[in-house]
Amino acid sequence: MTSVARSHKRKGVSLKKELLPIPDKRYFSISETARLCGVKAYILRFWEQEFSQLKPDKRRGNRRYYQYQDLLLVRQIRKLLYEDGFTIEGARAQLSGDIKEATKQSLADEITSHFIADLEALLQNLKTVEA
Repeated sequence: MTSVARSHKRKGVSLKKELLPIPDKRYFSISETARLCGVKAYILRFWEQEFSQLKPDKRRGNRRYYQYQDLLLVRQIRKLLYEDGFTIEGARAQLSGDIKEATKQSLADEITSHFIADLEALLQNLKTVEA
């Protein structure tokens, strides 16, 4: 095990654990987002300061509400930092435009498949209403 993996394991981040699937919801609290993305809530708050792309909606009492695309971004940041070994600065550079086309395409594919699933569920609901 590398020293990078060891240091993250000590901080409660499991690099080997599979991430949970993202439920079909519009908004996620910071605790839900942390659980679904495999990081702690304080890490998410730190990443908001470091990555300008990560801007969850803030409502009453400054509560954060993340959307589906925010969770995809958090997972991508997590992968860049914990799995690919980038520094914060390197990950920021990757996300700010130097991102590879393959990564862009995989994000687009994941978003597209989520929307297809939503449309299929809507179609199913419409069929049951008609019946």
